Amino acid sequence: MKTMKITSPLALTLLFCATLFISCKEDPKKTEETAIVQETTEAPQMVTHVMTKEDQDNMTPQMVIDDFKAGNERFVNQQTTNRNHGEQIRKTALAQYPKAIVLSCVDSRVPVEDLFDQGIGDVFVGRVAGNFVNEDLLGSMEFATKVAGAKLVIIMGHKYCGAVKGAIDNAELGNLTAMLKKIKPAVNAVEEPQDKAIRNSKNDDFVEAVSNKNVLLNIEKTLAQSPVLAEMQEKGEIKIVGATYDLSTGKVTFFE
Repeated sequence: MKTMKITSPLALTLLFCATLFISCKEDPKKTEETAIVQETTEAPQMVTHVMTKEDQDNMTPQMVIDDFKAGNERFVNQQTTNRNHGEQIRKTALAQYPKAIVLSCVDSRVPVEDLFDQGIGDVFVGRVAGNFVNEDLLGSMEFATKVAGAKLVIIMGHKYCGAVKGAIDNAELGNLTAMLKKIKPAVNAVEEPQDKAIRNSKNDDFVEAVSNKNVLLNIEKTLAQSPVLAEMQEKGEIKIVGATYDLSTGKVTFFE
C-alpha cells in the first residue's frame, strides 16, 4: 500500500490544527509535573562574589552578627550557599577583606566557615584546643581587626568539648598538661555542683557550664590584655562576643 502524500495547503492546515488540538488535550497534571522536573534539574546558581573593601567598610559589627546568624540558620536547615570556590580563590589571591575573626576549638566537628555559611575570604579563623586566648591569638585578633578591617571577634566554645573535659578531670599528657591549665580558671569559677563526686566530665551539664564560663572569661581576658581591641570596641569599631556550638544540632548560640 502506498503512503499518501499531503500536498494541499488546506490539508496541511487541517493536519496542523488536529495536532495542536491533541497536544492541548494532554493531562495538565502531567504537564505541570514535567515543568517541575525541568525546574529542579536546572543547575543552582553559583556565587562568585567575594568581600571587597567597600563591602567591608559598609558593614557594622551588628550587621556581621546578623549575617552569621542567618548563615548558621541556613547551615542548620541544609540550605547553604552554592559557591564557585575556584573563582573565589582567584578573586581573593591578592587581597582579603574578611568580616570577622573566630577563635574556635580545634575540634574536627566544628567547621567554622561551614557552620556560618561563609565563603573564601569571609572570615579569619584561630584555633586552639579549649578556645582560650594567649599572646599569639590576641596578636592575631589585633591583626584581623586593626590591620585587616574585620568588624567582629567571636570566641566560640562547643558542647562536649574534650579539652574542657580534660581540664575538669585533671588530665596529664606531655604539653597537654600545661595547655589544660589555661582552662582550669573556668572549672574553678563554676561553683555548682559542689559535690566533688559529680564535678567530672561525665556530668554533661557541668561540662557545658564550664565551657560557657571559659568563653566568658576569655572575653574578659581579651579586653584586659589587649588595649587595642578594648579601644576598638569602646569606639564601636568592633564587637567582641561569645558563642557556643551545639554538636548535636549544628546551632550556634551567641552570648549577647
